[in-house]
Amino acid sequence: MDMRPNAPTGAQMLVDTLVTEGVRQVFCVPGESYLSVLDAFVDAPEIGVTVCRQEGGASMMADAWGKMTGEPGICFVTRGPGAANAAAGLHIARQDSTPMILFIGQVARNMIEREAFQEVDYRRMFGQMAKWVAEIDDPARVPEYVSRAFHTATSGRPGPVVLALPEDMLAEQVQGAMRVGKYRRAEAAPTPGDLAELRGMLEAAEKPFLILGGGGWDANVKTAMENFAAANGLPVAVSFRRQDYFDNGHPNYGGDVGIHLNPDLAARIREADLLIVMGSRMSEKSSADYKLIGIPETGFRLVHVHPDPHEIGRVYRPALGIAATARGFAEAVSGMEPVARKDTSDVEALHASYLNWNTGLPVSPGDVQMGEIMAWLGRHLPADAIICNGAGNYATWVHRFHRFTHYKSQLAPTSGSMGYGLPAAIAAKRCDPTRTVVAFAGDGCFLMTGQELATAAQYGANVIAIVVNNGMYGTIRMHQERDYPGRTSGTDLVNPDFVRLAEAYGAHGELVTKTADFAGAFERAEASGKPAVIEIRLDPEAITISSSLSQIREKALAAQG
Repeated sequence: MDMRPNAPTGAQMLVDTLVTEGVRQVFCVPGESYLSVLDAFVDAPEIGVTVCRQEGGASMMADAWGKMTGEPGICFVTRGPGAANAAAGLHIARQDSTPMILFIGQVARNMIEREAFQEVDYRRMFGQMAKWVAEIDDPARVPEYVSRAFHTATSGRPGPVVLALPEDMLAEQVQGAMRVGKYRRAEAAPTPGDLAELRGMLEAAEKPFLILGGGGWDANVKTAMENFAAANGLPVAVSFRRQDYFDNGHPNYGGDVGIHLNPDLAARIREADLLIVMGSRMSEKSSADYKLIGIPETGFRLVHVHPDPHEIGRVYRPALGIAATARGFAEAVSGMEPVARKDTSDVEALHASYLNWNTGLPVSPGDVQMGEIMAWLGRHLPADAIICNGAGNYATWVHRFHRFTHYKSQLAPTSGSMGYGLPAAIAAKRCDPTRTVVAFAGDGCFLMTGQELATAAQYGANVIAIVVNNGMYGTIRMHQERDYPGRTSGTDLVNPDFVRLAEAYGAHGELVTKTADFAGAFERAEASGKPAVIEIRLDPEAITISSSLSQIREKALAAQG
């Protein structure tokens, strides 16, 4: 119980509980609805407060922090419009299985249900998007609600929680206030029977395959799964935008099952007689639009390991379903006697195919070759550099040609959210200032959250943003030309001078119009001691790694006769 002479307010209890839970950083956009919380942070210097320029950027930073640390990323926003803006990061956290807690200032309790200024019912607004949505009506219960939020966000399938905070509740004092201890994540593990059945399946399989993904990972899980794959002679793939879950240089690594899937990898998965999927839901992007694996009968024996038992059998009928977290499963199989495969030539062949896929640089239209730039970065960047991106065709160059070796060296939304790269990079730099952090963005992607460059400058988060500028919403134009060839609508962009824009924010700016310009531009950006933006002017024809915009249009027109 809190025995301070002056009874603490709900806001003070909230911040005290965050301190107890070990929170090191919160991301916010200030609002009048939670002024008392901002005041309480003054007395909690152990919590850093990163003030952002838009709630979407703040919630994306909180998601990235959750990915980096495995602890809930914390975001504070004000009611109504602030909460609506924050929905972008909340949706990412849901689809990406990231622990996150979004605190929203709310109208006073005596105004509820009057449609007061900026009033929203957040249970209805975010009910499908979050694991739990609640409103704290009694300040004495603040520690209880916050403790539950941490447990809910991290246990089972990780995800976001939303807590609404009526402003009068935050200002109310509480006598004899409750205190709670630090949360502890609940881990589920396979039963002995699960492990015995899994091992029996591995013994009987001639062409087993392992796919890794989902949330709730850490570096120890990565190491354990690398050892498990090696000991059992398993070829391995990772799901969409989870490429840092397995050392890409490991001899058992076969690539990622994301967009533009290596045909050899797809063929090997379809040949499998046993598929072990650990953590991943194998949703649209990781399943090649649900065509890689049969639904609900997969065509082979499927072992589906997932922390949420409701996910098992939801889309694919498994031969064996194991309700276990990534940590629980990794620890269990580490103690399982391995099954030595007699013939692992398929593992060697698939890894060789990946290396060829990863290094075979095509020639694209124009004076800038993104493949060569990615190859240079691969040689130049530290092995633990963090690569961030949002959504767009530019990201396919990153995913195909960058080799991820360290855990949490990739921050990319599996939800496909534009604008994620820069906020994620800032959060990563705030989390670990010693690591090199590079954010990739398209011109359309960057300008969705580009104002957070001001946040980077304010806090000395010296990230390097690479803006691939082709003057359009490129992914949409690609689909447009495939489905409606020659009928351009709504995808052309008129952009600012990104170099001057960067300089206006107090950042360093560089322009690259030829491949040979990039190395010097990047080295100057590194040496600048500031956040930096490198604008790459990419020929609009270089729309994909394998096809030009004109080729896509011509193919579509030919198909139409």
